[in-house]
Amino acid sequence: MQKKKKKVFVGMSGGVDSSVAATLLKKKGYDVTGVFIKGWSDSRFFKDKTMCPWVTDQEDARRVAAQLGIPFYTFDFEKEYRRAVVEYMVKAYKAGITPNPDVMCNKEIKFGVFLKKALKLGADYVATGHYARVRHTGGKYQLCAGKDTNKDQSYFLWTLTQDQLAHSLFPIGAYEKSEVRDMAHRMGLPTAEKKDSQGLCFVGEVNVHDFLKSMITPKKGKIMTMDGSVVGEHEGAMFYTIGQRHGIGSPGGGVPYYVAAKDLKKNILYVASGDSDAHLFHTECDVVQMHWVSGKVPKIPFVCKARVRYRQPLQRCVIVSLSAKKAHVVFKEPQRAVTPGQSIVFYRGDTVIGGGIIC
Repeated sequence: MQKKKKKVFVGMSGGVDSSVAATLLKKKGYDVTGVFIKGWSDSRFFKDKTMCPWVTDQEDARRVAAQLGIPFYTFDFEKEYRRAVVEYMVKAYKAGITPNPDVMCNKEIKFGVFLKKALKLGADYVATGHYARVRHTGGKYQLCAGKDTNKDQSYFLWTLTQDQLAHSLFPIGAYEKSEVRDMAHRMGLPTAEKKDSQGLCFVGEVNVHDFLKSMITPKKGKIMTMDGSVVGEHEGAMFYTIGQRHGIGSPGGGVPYYVAAKDLKKNILYVASGDSDAHLFHTECDVVQMHWVSGKVPKIPFVCKARVRYRQPLQRCVIVSLSAKKAHVVFKEPQRAVTPGQSIVFYRGDTVIGGGIIC
């Protein structure tokens, strides 16, 4: 008897990466189904601009699926996306921290409701176009960085569990981006020349600052240097991110200003002069909502490497105190713009050990 093909639902965004992922899986003999995940379609706030171009993306994904001769469906997760990603993001900004909605999208949508629905419909796996890899060794699943260090997206996947990894495939994780583009051309895929999406997927052409102002009432306040001099006026301390330079509202008198701290109660934005100002650097931070990919909490002190933002080179650090959901991390070298609300992700070699949210 012929061995039954493993069934995989591929999250097809309409981009080149997920298009190639679906094609590779079909070539390897999987029973492939393409799925477009509809997460956001609300354009009521911006009548003169284009929000997330989901209709175009959906059609691009459908064209690829038709070329491959695979079934294609759209899963409407807009309600879940609004709650888990958009409302999460707005709530965090209101609290004065800078969230990472991409992490929540992966946790709650792609490897949350999408994975659950796919398994319920008979899938063995879900697959995406992430530049990451899964390794199975010693009875455990490991989340590993993608081969292309410039595109590696393991930073956004640190919340994945053993069960999620057991049902996840990342077909392009072993390739460079240039190789993926080349394969798309050789395969004749209609998305071969499509540009990569930039920024937050659900706000499209709309500036993130403008989007937030449509959800949060602006409140003007003082911009002050760290020594207390007033140098400008801002639209609301909650809108700004530690380390931010552009769009602050003060020219800096020839020396660029960077956000160094925020006082949400007094609505004051504190700025530092120049990119190397000592107020922008920190040697330690507290971390909450800790998660360990293996499911096992490491022994303390735990020496590893970490990054506090996407594409940052890995930095040496040690976790010196830890509870089930909180840690204290000390860096070997001072780190610029360690931002509350952002993810810190821990690595050993190319393997993601775990992560958490900077507080």
